[in-house]
Amino acid sequence: MKARRRRGLLLLSVALASGGLAASQVRDRERSVAAQVGPAVRVLVAARDLPAGARVSVRALALRRVPARFVPPDALSSAAGVAGARPGVPVAAGGYLTAGVFKGSNGEQREGGGVGRGERAVTVEVSGAAELAAGQRVDVLVSTESGTGSGRTLMALAGAELLRVDAGGGYGGLGGEAGDGGAGGAAAASGDAGGTGGVGPTALATLRVSVRQAVYLTAADNFAREIRLLARPPGDRSAAGAAAFQR
Repeated sequence: MKARRRRGLLLLSVALASGGLAASQVRDRERSVAAQVGPAVRVLVAARDLPAGARVSVRALALRRVPARFVPPDALSSAAGVAGARPGVPVAAGGYLTAGVFKGSNGEQREGGGVGRGERAVTVEVSGAAELAAGQRVDVLVSTESGTGSGRTLMALAGAELLRVDAGGGYGGLGGEAGDGGAGGAAAASGDAGGTGGVGPTALATLRVSVRQAVYLTAADNFAREIRLLARPPGDRSAAGAAAFQR
């Protein structure tokens, strides 16, 4: 009996050790897969088949968490502005809903080249747009300068959608168009980095934003020293949070 009991205890110990080893291997495998595909992000998908040109109802939309690696760069993460829109191409149930899906529709398009209800397309003069393209997500930095020479840079928008970018905004003048004799043009001509000029070549960028954000960016376009765009990696939907720097 004692020998049989010892044999049973030995087998139980081996089984427990094997189970622990298997669990450890599974955890290692899960961590490896997570590192390869990235964190899960929230994306908008079709809850059922969506025909091209038909209005999208709220019931036809669903949110799903998907590894960032598999999310298209222009995937939508919110139903805002999508309900009531018409897709330009058919979307199968479970398919990603992207900004491109709603472009080129023969029905009522989203106004302003991709804006929906409560949104606006605002065009501002920006720096750092040389390598950017329509459809990218960008962070918007606004730099101001006081008469005493001190300045402040803050994160105005995080993850805004870039609808369009055109070269030729000017050189260093957010406070006045180049060549118009205004403060921005004069500063750029003289190379004075202490005024509104001196921030380098700029471009005109059109962003899809809320009404409140459109008002803020319009004011920044008129009075800020510089508006700069920072490209986000494809699939990055993280919240940057409030950030500011003052000198």
